[in-house]
Amino acid sequence: MSDVQGGENLLFLTDEQIRQGIEAMFFAYRGFTADPDRILAEMAYGRAHHRAIHFIARSPGTTVNNLLGILGVTKQSLNRVLRTLITDGLVESRVGTNDKRERHLYLTDEGEALEQRLSDAQRARMRTAYRSAGPEAVAGFRKVLEAMMEPDLHRRYHAIREHGV
Repeated sequence: MSDVQGGENLLFLTDEQIRQGIEAMFFAYRGFTADPDRILAEMAYGRAHHRAIHFIARSPGTTVNNLLGILGVTKQSLNRVLRTLITDGLVESRVGTNDKRERHLYLTDEGEALEQRLSDAQRARMRTAYRSAGPEAVAGFRKVLEAMMEPDLHRRYHAIREHGV
């Protein structure tokens, strides 16, 4: 068993220490989303648009059904987001070649440019935080995040890491 700063044993955290971790996650998430939120606000978009753009960029040609599974939103909600992104020329929907009922999603050049701006902002924040924390903390942080994932989402996360969306 290794001790962390202040002699806190990782296996025996108090409720107060856990509460502090929860609060840190809330504030970190605000920081993580702050820059993209400002960029998205210029276009009257929200975080749902960002998540869709991120995962379409991660796997060009992903299907609407696959994106539904990843995002865990209703079909109605995703359709509303996709309709806006398609109308605004950021996403292109193509009919499947094997199954005409499938819709495959791709970012347009404009969509790729927006995704780059959003990702650059978040990568800069993550890079700064990772450098500050050091490699052991980065590995530990990833382990904590993975341990918090629901089992089915944990499997999907690993599949995305290995093979894309």
